[in-house]
Amino acid sequence: MHGFADRLAGSVVGVDQQLEQEFEARLVESSTLAFRVAYGVLRHRQDAEDVAQEAFVKAYRRFGDLRDRERFRAWLVRMTWRLAIDRQRGDRRRAAREASADHSTNHDGRRYEPPAALEDLAARERADRLWAAIDALPDKLRVVVVLSNVEGHGIREVARLLDLPDGTVKSRLFLARQRLKEQLQWMLSDPAGR
Repeated sequence: MHGFADRLAGSVVGVDQQLEQEFEARLVESSTLAFRVAYGVLRHRQDAEDVAQEAFVKAYRRFGDLRDRERFRAWLVRMTWRLAIDRQRGDRRRAAREASADHSTNHDGRRYEPPAALEDLAARERADRLWAAIDALPDKLRVVVVLSNVEGHGIREVARLLDLPDGTVKSRLFLARQRLKEQLQWMLSDPAGR
């Protein structure tokens, strides 16, 4: 009786070890991708690392349930994207609750900026407005913009990562660019962003 139980336990351990090795191999080839997707949403290194780590833990727990392991990268991207969006929404809610007055104001209520930092401030403001416009896009448009234009993936790669047809990715990218163009028209008419 004990011999049967030992053989059964040995075969289960063997399967678990094989599954773990396969997961580790897939994780090695996809680990930076998860971070880049999270960073594309959150734009904060520590938060992106936290979300990527959370995605890895979830992926590890659910890897055995994944039917088509060849789609691991797409599955991990979607999971990371959703976790990053959830984190971003939570941060926004928390920030709204904790909103407080800015303490770096002059007596007349304006912020003090040193003259040398004004050019950096203008560039940062343009970048912030661009990211705000990207953040305002619906999730299905935002993810293709981030993966394609920010992360530099081609149409086919984005389609594969999101498990969508190439035409759908092209269509969403076109719509996203149109909306961004409308929202950022002021940047096109005034290159200095003023």
